[in-house]
Amino acid sequence: MPTPDSPTGLDPALAAQRLREEGPNELGISQRRTLRDMAREVVTEPMFLLLLGAGAIYLAMGDAHEAMILLGFVVIIMAITVLQERRTDNALSALRDLSSPRAQALRGGTLVRIAGRDVVREDLLMIAEGDRIPADGTLLQAHELATNESMLTGESEPVAKQTADKVFAGTLVVGGQGLVRVTAVGRHTELGRIGQSLDTIALQASPLREEMAQLTHKLVLIGLSLCALLVALFWALRGDALQAVLAGITLAMGILPQELPVIMIVFLALAARRLAAQQVLTRRLNAIETLGQTTVLCVDKTGTLTQNRMAVAALCIAGQELDVQNLRAAAGGTALPEVFHELLEYAVLASEIEPHDPMEQAFHRMAGDHLLGTDHLHPTWSLAREYELSPRLLAMSHLWRDGTSAHDTVATKGAPEAVADLCHLPDAERAAVSAQAARLADRGLRVLGVAKARHRAQDTWPDIQHDFDFEWLGLVALADPLRPEVPQAVTQCRQAGIRVVMITGDHPRTARAIAAQAGIAHESVVTGDELAQMPPQVLADKVRQVSVFARIKPHQKLALVEALKAQGEVVAMTGDGVNDAPALKAAHIGIAMGQRGTDVAREAAALVLLHDDFAAIVLAIHRGRQTFANLRQAMVYTLAVHVPIIGLALLPVLLGLPLVLAPLHIAFLELVIDPACSIVFEAEEGAADLMQQPPRGAGEPLLSARHFLLSMLQGSVVTAAVVGLYAWLLGQPAHAATASTAAFVVLVAANAALILPSRGSDTPGILNWRSLWAGLTPVSLWVSGGTLAALTAITTVPGLASAFKFAPLSPPHWFMALLAGLALTAVFAANKRWLQPATLEHNHPPA
Repeated sequence: MPTPDSPTGLDPALAAQRLREEGPNELGISQRRTLRDMAREVVTEPMFLLLLGAGAIYLAMGDAHEAMILLGFVVIIMAITVLQERRTDNALSALRDLSSPRAQALRGGTLVRIAGRDVVREDLLMIAEGDRIPADGTLLQAHELATNESMLTGESEPVAKQTADKVFAGTLVVGGQGLVRVTAVGRHTELGRIGQSLDTIALQASPLREEMAQLTHKLVLIGLSLCALLVALFWALRGDALQAVLAGITLAMGILPQELPVIMIVFLALAARRLAAQQVLTRRLNAIETLGQTTVLCVDKTGTLTQNRMAVAALCIAGQELDVQNLRAAAGGTALPEVFHELLEYAVLASEIEPHDPMEQAFHRMAGDHLLGTDHLHPTWSLAREYELSPRLLAMSHLWRDGTSAHDTVATKGAPEAVADLCHLPDAERAAVSAQAARLADRGLRVLGVAKARHRAQDTWPDIQHDFDFEWLGLVALADPLRPEVPQAVTQCRQAGIRVVMITGDHPRTARAIAAQAGIAHESVVTGDELAQMPPQVLADKVRQVSVFARIKPHQKLALVEALKAQGEVVAMTGDGVNDAPALKAAHIGIAMGQRGTDVAREAAALVLLHDDFAAIVLAIHRGRQTFANLRQAMVYTLAVHVPIIGLALLPVLLGLPLVLAPLHIAFLELVIDPACSIVFEAEEGAADLMQQPPRGAGEPLLSARHFLLSMLQGSVVTAAVVGLYAWLLGQPAHAATASTAAFVVLVAANAALILPSRGSDTPGILNWRSLWAGLTPVSLWVSGGTLAALTAITTVPGLASAFKFAPLSPPHWFMALLAGLALTAVFAANKRWLQPATLEHNHPPA
């Protein structure tokens, strides 16, 4: 399907024209924010309002020049914030476009896979089990087709579909195949008319977001309390109400943590972009923070650990075995002994006419090589009835009618034990079949049994396969080679403290052989039948000890995931089918296969592998750990640089000294802090032994008490240095503006210097100079250089210096202040060595 006389579909040029004229297949409800939306969000942020408030006070004081300069900074900060928000929004929009449903359209006689938004009226779409239907349409062909229309009707029961029936956008194909002619797209579909949206993806609550919200709330309360205290003290000690409010605003600007949530969302969005470049699509940003906590990785065998490129390896009849690979080598790939023709013939008849399954494709390829010109191929036969594979019976049968014979032909294939049961083999023969299948499976081969039956031609057929009188034909063994990168990836997981668990529907011996090749623990294998008989306590013990599960039915995957979660494991799981969706959704991180996965699996998953590559999962886990580590460094740095700002706002009032900082200075520092965190720390490559450390504990916070203590300690060092220098200079025959300028140079230089020990390696050592030198990456040099260049401009260029109320420093004094700030690097490194963060207490891989 489609058949040779089927329509060829829309001409590609006509489809492109219709897309331009009628618009994309969307419902008109977009998540994308406009520039106006972003600007509205910026002007309602506390920092923006504080800057406007400071400008209003300057105007009230008659200082219009200062007010206009502050307004200029408002515009700059607003532009940078909107630009950053737009970049993040573009990244998320690109990811949403990638994750939107796909469609297989017939265009100009060629079947192409296109984005759902590119579907147009009168397109011909191929739909199959697991697909999300992208538009309303009429069925031209239907083969055992059923859809779930619960999102429209509220009824969860599948709806059987026949030729000429309607299908609707947003509904899910739960069985069969069909060919659809599109009749309505976008807002004109049934889904569009009732105002629902397909592409709304709401971010779920996450521990990291909740922790960040709690931290922000606490800092806001502390900041408001300190601001009120400062205003009261200033007013009481100096009696100037406007100056008191201005000092309070300055402190509020320095302490309010408005950049913390911004830094977090930027880190997660950029991590998602980096993963997309590695062919891993992030559908939910929360998954990135969870990746670093993964303790168990549940994987399917076929297509994940193996290449999913099946080839027939052996044929067995009555104990006689033919090595197909040797046959190809010896006879040039043309001569198949006659005795094996019937076995291959019925393997093909038990397969789909145009198969998508790699095993069935292998049967068709071999038949094309060896059965052409024989009477064992039947292109004129018609498929009259199909008996699907089910959890109760791991075998499928096809009933064929040739139109001339009084009997129909039935072909079946499936698990050897299931087909042997259909054939009612005596115990001795069944034992021989089982032993032969075991020997093949021990070589890592996928083994199927094949049987045939005849049934009197009539209009009705038996409801179940057991009602046919099957005759055993033999075994077919297929090879699916292990992906070359898998053993190394499994080793990396083991070193990272992550247990890899194989869950497959294959024979236990096949599973054990592949597990051995991959390096997965395979001392014992549990089958689905054994799993079904286990009481909960025994099941809990088994999932703790066993890493290979075979002959697992789809619904049992969910039970395994839930059992692992009940033991406190953080579970990542791969899947591709409709029946995998519950387990993918239940796992902490569901990972769908992009190439062979169904739409419903992709929608249930948090990550999608655009190339079905196991090594990409390991890369994603590494990226998750790296992002969390970088975010932690950025937060420690951000809190540290706020400490001296708070100190410089409070201490001069308490000590009776002139104020050092004004709102304009805080605005400048904000322009320094955000780029340092968003650019330098996000680009950090992370510790070399990141994947040799055990997973982060599920309850481990982003910032522990030690991290807060480190931030306070580093910030206090800067505060002491700056305030001490400022007080000393005021005691010298120097103008207050000169002391303020020198103090500001030390402050900015110290903040720039703090970047190096904050992002360097944390290996203990004497001040760890090698780590500091390694921290001089091109990104950190650009940011530090830009910061120092801006500092030079506002302290030496007369026009800019006067705007900031800075006095000119002599070159020796300016460089002395600069070096004083940079020299604090040694103190920062010593503090970090003395107070190692909590994450460094686990530097060694688990035993």
